[in-house]
Amino acid sequence: MNLKIAHLGPRGTYAEQAAFFYLNWLKTHQGITSQTSFELCPYLTIAQSLQAVVDRQAEIAVVPVENSIEGSVNMTLDSLWQLENLKIQLALILPIKHTLISYATKLDTIKTVYSHPQALAQCQGWLSQFLPNVNLIPLNSTTEALQGLAAEVSTAAISSSRAAQLYNLPILAREINDYAENCTRFWVVSMEENNAINCTHTFLAFSVPANIPGALVKVLEVFARLGINLSRIESRPTKRSLGEYVFYLDIEADVNAQIMKSALGELQNYTEILKIFGSYSVLPISL
Repeated sequence: MNLKIAHLGPRGTYAEQAAFFYLNWLKTHQGITSQTSFELCPYLTIAQSLQAVVDRQAEIAVVPVENSIEGSVNMTLDSLWQLENLKIQLALILPIKHTLISYATKLDTIKTVYSHPQALAQCQGWLSQFLPNVNLIPLNSTTEALQGLAAEVSTAAISSSRAAQLYNLPILAREINDYAENCTRFWVVSMEENNAINCTHTFLAFSVPANIPGALVKVLEVFARLGINLSRIESRPTKRSLGEYVFYLDIEADVNAQIMKSALGELQNYTEILKIFGSYSVLPISL
């Protein structure tokens, strides 16, 4: 058996690092035999990583969903809503420590900094202090610009120290993220139902039949009345018309618990479309 794991590439991204950790966790804790081979498959975007699972080009995708500084990764949420039959298997919490990679020898010679929009935002305080006049160029990933740095010494990229080692590139500044406890939550996603027991969280999304007073409250009251805690609630546009939203809920309960089955039964009365992405547990990554 060949298990393909899709992730945001090129090589050296934090998503690849999370995928490596998940792969090692599988080998250590899930009894994977030597008969199984593994292949990490980089894609240009998060959406392409998830689409690869839907198209059966990969069995698993490891995608970022939330950062402790910048919040949700909208492309992940939007793709989950738009695609069909994706299920969350596990959450991985990866510490994020950004570095400034450049062939420049001094900060004041840098004119342009490249990185993923989330990484640029996570370092905006440091950039404002030390590189206030540079052009910030967002890219699809933290590693997309790395191989072009040698051609222009006035450019830099924000990425990981691991990426610098992989591409044999010089690090000009370390740990430049604005908050030391910066971390990103990744989801392990596949087309299979998660059969793990005693999961700690369930993720679902829904739209409401009409934008009228109380439409969202009716949904939230179901959980409040049953004593089910919501650890996160977020809205995103449906992309059908202005003012219509999809609501995402992270719930601290297993979807197979009887209380959750009761809640989901009631939700059918108050939602237009209800998508349940399954239950999962959270696994911190120690670096």
